[in-house]
Amino acid sequence: MFISYNGMLDPLGQSQVLPYLRELSKRGLRFTLLSFERPGAFVTEGVARREALRRSLAEEEIDWHYLRYHQTPSLVATMFDVANGLRLARKIIKDKQIELVHARSHIPATIALALKRQFGVKLIFDVRGLLADEYVDAGHWKKGSIPYRLTKAMEHRALLAADGVVTLTESIWPIIKQWDGLRNRPEVIHEVVPCCADLDLFKFSAADRERRRRELGVSDRFVIVYSGSIDGWYLTERMADFFTEVLKQRSDAHFLWLTPARHERIKYLMHERRINESNFTVLAVASPDVASYLSASDVGVNFIKPCFSKIASSPTKNAEYLGCGLPLVINSGIGDSDALITLEGVGVLIANFGESQQASAISAIQIFARDPSKTRRLTREVAERLFDVRTVGVGRYARLYERVLSD
Repeated sequence: MFISYNGMLDPLGQSQVLPYLRELSKRGLRFTLLSFERPGAFVTEGVARREALRRSLAEEEIDWHYLRYHQTPSLVATMFDVANGLRLARKIIKDKQIELVHARSHIPATIALALKRQFGVKLIFDVRGLLADEYVDAGHWKKGSIPYRLTKAMEHRALLAADGVVTLTESIWPIIKQWDGLRNRPEVIHEVVPCCADLDLFKFSAADRERRRRELGVSDRFVIVYSGSIDGWYLTERMADFFTEVLKQRSDAHFLWLTPARHERIKYLMHERRINESNFTVLAVASPDVASYLSASDVGVNFIKPCFSKIASSPTKNAEYLGCGLPLVINSGIGDSDALITLEGVGVLIANFGESQQASAISAIQIFARDPSKTRRLTREVAERLFDVRTVGVGRYARLYERVLSD
């Protein structure tokens, strides 16, 4: 049983859950999937998408069950979802011969922990991020608050009971191993599974590049792209500042923002910096179209707030950029991402955001643009070796399942 608190109709479920389950199913594993779907899955259009996905998964021998996700009030809503999830999961386990429960992050781990205690199933705690620490770093919780203490207590119990643990990064594992729950345990079965990309989808296309650049009116311009949500963990203002510095060296530069919402926020930041509208575009594009816009770009930028919890993070967009042939401009201190620059040489690392360092970074990134074919070969090779959903992600999960089930 695979339990996800993210919905399968959401972009994250589509990109970071279903590809893994589908490929693992081809290898002979049989999954029951339990997810929590957002309100959009229960309106007319969502129902049609939901039923189409259910039929598709059934054909791939994935039995999908879903519940409605509740958001407010936060703590009460989460407790309600856990109770509902546990009730349904118990029924499923009684009906099926479930051997292992894979909990994707902390809320599913709460459900899985109760299932392990009642039915004796194996438990994999797929940590994803450090939930309580992320909320503290984001300023949503105070360290020592009731939600923080409840989450850390659950985390401790899940680590203590887990038969296998997944982290997104190598960097966080030595830290987690010293936490209560793991510190005094014998060696725990562990795998690092970074956020991977479907490289059959995220790949460079010369035809897409020509088409999208023509549509955008940037045929021979130097295009920097950012793809994803803004603000929160993402340093949107820093990225706007960086582009201001880019224009000092490249007056032909264009910033392509691919973000689903809050376009007025982007426009405000750009206008505040007196960046002409001819120098940037803000678009909301469907997930299947993102790769074509990345193909139309020359550099992928991704600045994230550096803090303790982000040592555990693996940004999916980095894998998507690399798969589409883009060198990276990223800041230091985020998961294992520094090694992409220092060891793999696929872009530029910014340790601080001073003007001189940004100027040096811009000069360096233009070297990649001088030989785009060479750059694409390099970034694609790194993406295939480190972030391919099938060979890397699925391979490591399959290895983990085999080790846990045979232990």
